[in-house]
This record gives sequence, C-alpha cells and structure tokens, in this order.
Amino acid sequence: MTTASVLAVLTVNAPAFAQTDEKLPEFTTEGFDEWLVDFKKEAAAKGISAPTLEIAFAKTQPIPKVIEYDRSQPEFKLTFEQYIQRVVPQSRIDEGRRKYAENRDVIDAAAKKYGVPGQYLTAFWGIETGFGRFTGGYSVVDSLATLAFEGRRAEYFRKELMNALTIIDAGHIAAENMTGSWAGAMGQAQFMPSTFLNYARDGNEDGKIDLWGAKEDVFASAANYLSSVGWHADERWGRKVSIPKDFDTKLEGRDIRKPIAEWQKIGVRMPDGSNLPVADMDASIVTVNDGEGPAYMVYNNFHTIMHWNRSTYFAIAVGTLANAIAGH
Repeated sequence: MTTASVLAVLTVNAPAFAQTDEKLPEFTTEGFDEWLVDFKKEAAAKGISAPTLEIAFAKTQPIPKVIEYDRSQPEFKLTFEQYIQRVVPQSRIDEGRRKYAENRDVIDAAAKKYGVPGQYLTAFWGIETGFGRFTGGYSVVDSLATLAFEGRRAEYFRKELMNALTIIDAGHIAAENMTGSWAGAMGQAQFMPSTFLNYARDGNEDGKIDLWGAKEDVFASAANYLSSVGWHADERWGRKVSIPKDFDTKLEGRDIRKPIAEWQKIGVRMPDGSNLPVADMDASIVTVNDGEGPAYMVYNNFHTIMHWNRSTYFAIAVGTLANAIAGH
C-alpha cells in the first residue's frame, strides 16, 4: 500500500489484506457452536489429537472485537513523515542499539547462520513487537476461530486455525499460552501459523520452537524466513535519492527494475546532487506520499522485506531503523 492508517501502525503485524467498501451483515455468534463441532471433526480427521482439541477449544467463544478490527476502515491517512516519526522515533533507535548490544551473541549467531545482518533482525523485532514487549493478548485459537466462522475470509483463517492446532499438537506451545494479535500473528516474530510451520526454527536446539520466550528461536526463525524469501547478505536495502523534475512517473514502482547506471543516465542522483554509487545492482525507484515524495532507490532486499509485510512504508521503516541501529 502507498499510505498507512493509524490502524496499520498499531496492527502492522496483521495480514496485508485489502480493505473493503462492501456492506457486510452485522456479525452474529448464532451457529458458532454447530460450526465448531464440525470443525473439530475435520481437525480430528486430519490427525489433530483429542487432548489438543479438548484443551484448545475448552473455553472458545467468538470475539466480536476481532471482527470489528477486521472490518475497520482507515479514518484518515498518515503522511510518510508522520508514519516514520511514529514507527522510527529516536527513542526506538536508541533502544534498538541497546537491545542489539544486550542480545548480540544470540542475534549475531542467527545472522551468521542465515546471512541476514543483525541490525535488520533487531529492526524487525523493534517494529513488530517493541523488542518483544507487545506480542498481542488475544488467544490465537479463539481469534482464528472467530475469523474462520465469520466467513468473509473463512478459507484462509480456517487453514490458519488448523495450522495453529498442528503447532500445539507438536508440543511447541501450550494452547493457553498461544497468544497473539487479533488476526493470529504470534510471538516476538509475529508469524502467522502457516509461516511458523514453513519457516520457524529451533534456534536453541531444545526440541521445540518458542517464538514467545526463546530469543534464539525468534531470531533464527526471522532470519530463516528472510533468507528463504531471497535476502542478499552483501547488499543494502535502498537509499533516499533525488529524482529530476521531469522524471517519467511511469518509471516509478517496484515492478520497474534497472541497473543503477541507467538510473544515473536518467538523472537520478544522491540527495546532495552527487552521482549514484557504482555497483552492479538492479534497483527500483519508489516514491511515498502518493507519489509526492521523497523518493527512494531500492534493491533486492527491499522487495524481500515486503514479503514480510506488503507496505512500502513498513519496508522503508525497517531499512531506516536498521541503518540507524548500525550507525549508517
């Protein structure tokens, strides 16, 4: 997305689904008990154990607030500058440097193994959960059951609920301790259950993956995810640039990728007017504030960040915070 709402700032971990203008029927919990009986039958047929089903759904009830969040429309837009001020304030930069120093052994071990520099792992950690402080207080099972039952994106959330039960069944986390965001993003890495099953790793080699309390697992999982979706260890994410006044707007956007030398010929420069760096890398030009600027020249790792969260603002914020933590 090219703009960010206050809701996106507060729930930046939620799946990046498009908002909808459709008129939706009022949410009702009628029929939930019958729906849950059918779902539990399906889960049992797919191999989820009876004890897991009994414990996970012992007190499950729909959460109307989850539906309210899911349906909420942005009331107003933040400018890019407002977003950055909220997400990457100096206080977060300072804390990021302290947290990286305090956890350097753990973070750098994951960075070395998976090829994702520690300042980026620290930046994701800081933006997603305030360095582990704000992981969400909703029951992941109850939230996902609510969203699967409501029906608007039932197939997606039904699969995520089944994945959550698979994680519980495997002994990674007790059902009552599986908490997360209203949309089911879990732990200090804010992984959806499907992301957990595909990319989470046992960083401390204790036989289970604990994204809530084991930092070795948190950073190994985040680094493995980024590495798996295409991180280039020897490249930066991007940089702010100056574009000429007659710059063809058709050249903007992540889909247009050209060698840096071509952007130099077109008139793109560093913010101070100096030449672009000489490097054999493809780059794209993205602008913020609905095309009004500023402009950034972004590389492969920017696109990789956007696998994590499909927000241009988020990706720039991660790169900006990582640079600041590293003192760049």
